[in-house]
Amino acid sequence: MAAEGKKVIVLVEDYYQEMELWYPYYRLIEAGAEPVIVGPVAGKEYHSKLNYPCVSQAAAADVNLDDFAGVVIPGGYSPDLMRRNKDMVNIVKNCAENGKVVGAICHAGWMLCSAEILEGKTVTSFFAIKDDLIHAGATWVDKEVVVDGKLITSRTPNDLPIFMKTVVENL
Repeated sequence: MAAEGKKVIVLVEDYYQEMELWYPYYRLIEAGAEPVIVGPVAGKEYHSKLNYPCVSQAAAADVNLDDFAGVVIPGGYSPDLMRRNKDMVNIVKNCAENGKVVGAICHAGWMLCSAEILEGKTVTSFFAIKDDLIHAGATWVDKEVVVDGKLITSRTPNDLPIFMKTVVENL
């Protein structure tokens, strides 16, 4: 399997988009990877936009990034809360700076802005945050999936199949 034995962080915060967290989580398991749900606090229950629960397995401050091949950032409104936590932002920044996969879908681009990793990159996102990404130095395009090095971005839940196929291939 493409991702056999690789550990991948899946970030969580309140108001995450259900499909953008759970589809990647289970797709990573199918690919032989070990997804680890990471939030600001370990063992805390976070709730999606529709109040679906997700319990974090680890706290962002306690994660040893040497153990991980990358990170997947779900959208919804959770990235706006994630970006307020320096440890969560540092996970994204560190993964990008060390050539690990960074997968961001929908509003997850907000985390890419806060991690300051977009200068000179080509990305996509939910159209409403296009200006944020451009102001952070990226070139924005309207495509299902965009790959720029190990940075993989997509727009909406409808793009999840190609997004996760691409994430798994790049692990």
